[in-house]
Amino acid sequence: MRIGKRLRAAAFACLILSGAAPALAGERGAPTGVFDFYVLSLSWSPSYCAAEGADANRQQCGRERPYAFVVHGLWPQYEDGYPEYCRSKRPQRVPNALVDRYRDIMPSAGLMGHQWRKHGMCTGVAQEDYFALTRKARERVETPPALRNLEKPVMVSPEAVEEAFLAANPGLEKDAIAVTCDRRYLREVRICMTKDMEFRACEAVDRKDCRSKRVLLPPARGR
Repeated sequence: MRIGKRLRAAAFACLILSGAAPALAGERGAPTGVFDFYVLSLSWSPSYCAAEGADANRQQCGRERPYAFVVHGLWPQYEDGYPEYCRSKRPQRVPNALVDRYRDIMPSAGLMGHQWRKHGMCTGVAQEDYFALTRKARERVETPPALRNLEKPVMVSPEAVEEAFLAANPGLEKDAIAVTCDRRYLREVRICMTKDMEFRACEAVDRKDCRSKRVLLPPARGR
């Protein structure tokens, strides 16, 4: 085990010396309010529910609430990398009244609380303002008609999903959106926005597009 750790450390050092260090990820404990733009992450809820199975959140995946696209989060971003778990004296817990107000777009208290602590605190605004911004961002994006009421599982190309969002949202360009997947399911549509909620290019996010030719899009539960 010690030898393996030494080898990994040596390999990482070689990457740094060669100028090929890995891309920046999250900057933990960064100061609040210092970022360049937002990413609105829309999760295809049926994919999450299918992938997680019995471990899926019941508030999100119960048959009485057949969600389609839901807000995974509104994430402040740097041009390369992003802040997370920023230093802040704001409350950690999201009160139930606020959860109930936004449950239509973010389906569980656990999701809202996690997104607030990891990303929302980094914006530098109060809880109510952060979730109001999240709703504003969600209302800025039109869901393509073909993806609103999916009644049976379909195989889709991530490129076709991206093209559908581009067609439904005038002003949205290919370098401002990324469609992500795992080995089986289409997972998220990520759209980059300015602080004024206008679409904008984001090379680092766009690079994370799904590379699969076709992935599964399960229908909403309860259908």
